[in-house]
Amino acid sequence: MGRLLDERDEDGSPYREVDEEGAPQVTVEVVPDAEGGWDVRLRVRNFRFSPDGTGRRAEPGRGLAHLEVNGRRVAVLRTPEYHLAPGAFPRGTHQVTARLYADDGSVWAVDGEPVESTADITVSGQEPTPESSVEPIPEGPGSPEGPGEA
Repeated sequence: MGRLLDERDEDGSPYREVDEEGAPQVTVEVVPDAEGGWDVRLRVRNFRFSPDGTGRRAEPGRGLAHLEVNGRRVAVLRTPEYHLAPGAFPRGTHQVTARLYADDGSVWAVDGEPVESTADITVSGQEPTPESSVEPIPEGPGSPEGPGEA
């Protein structure tokens, strides 16, 4: 099931080192939809998403994904799909990153590097809407660090 390393992510979650053979893998794919938003799909191998309410215990190849846009967490995923609303980004290139976590909050890692994938999206010809749907997720109850979550 791996061992905890001294390395930590930006939020202080420790890395959980596992052997490369059989390690969780993720690839993030982002495609535009017909309304100007973006559909995010995660392709995973050796990994299963844990349902909501799962205990805070690391199990081999199980957990959830954190989705970030330009380094800001926008969602905690328990399924491989997510939708980014139209108008959420200003013009330019943006990075969408998915990182895999165990249910205990540790980051799955191979060779000291987090198991993650990043895709670039390029937005042209639109301005962000005033009520942007891509905001950092809140801390506290109902958040990944709060009670009742993985």
